[in-house]
Amino acid sequence: MKIYTKTGDAGTTALFGGTRVSKHNIRIESYGTVDELNSYLGLIRTQEIDPRSKEILVHIQDRLFTLGAILATDPAKATLKSGKERLNIPKIDEEDIELLEKEMDRMNDSLPPMTHFILPGGNSTVSYCHIARTVCRRAERRTTLLNENEPIDEKVLMYLNRLSDYLFVLARKLSKDTNAEETQWIPKKL
Repeated sequence: MKIYTKTGDAGTTALFGGTRVSKHNIRIESYGTVDELNSYLGLIRTQEIDPRSKEILVHIQDRLFTLGAILATDPAKATLKSGKERLNIPKIDEEDIELLEKEMDRMNDSLPPMTHFILPGGNSTVSYCHIARTVCRRAERRTTLLNENEPIDEKVLMYLNRLSDYLFVLARKLSKDTNAEETQWIPKKL
């Protein structure tokens, strides 16, 4: 199978189901940003981090591929003539969201309480987490815009929202694990 098809040379691409749309369509922006996020998670996973975090990141990357496939499916063609769903894979479910919540709770138990906002940084690994968190927020913004025009499964939005929180807590945990300094943002007085 060749990677290049030349079908997108005129600035369009196909959704799952065959519908062609502009490459800047909000649906493409949504799952493209999820793909970008997934790449950053792969970068975090290549760092010297604990095995449990790596395991959870692999799971999240799998779920992001599913989430991207959901977003890449034309809603008008999501159901085949036979009545079966075109996308024949497990969807994002409550357990996926709960896993993120449980992992955040587990990590938070070992972290000092937050009293101020924290400036992104500390070391490369922590910074990659903060970049992933902000890309996740962008994916969420793109997906909520898509949802305003073409409603999507609410669990997709819930997952992206929870994932950005997870990435923030992971950044804090990795700061602690690597003895990186957390710099608090303390606004200057007027």
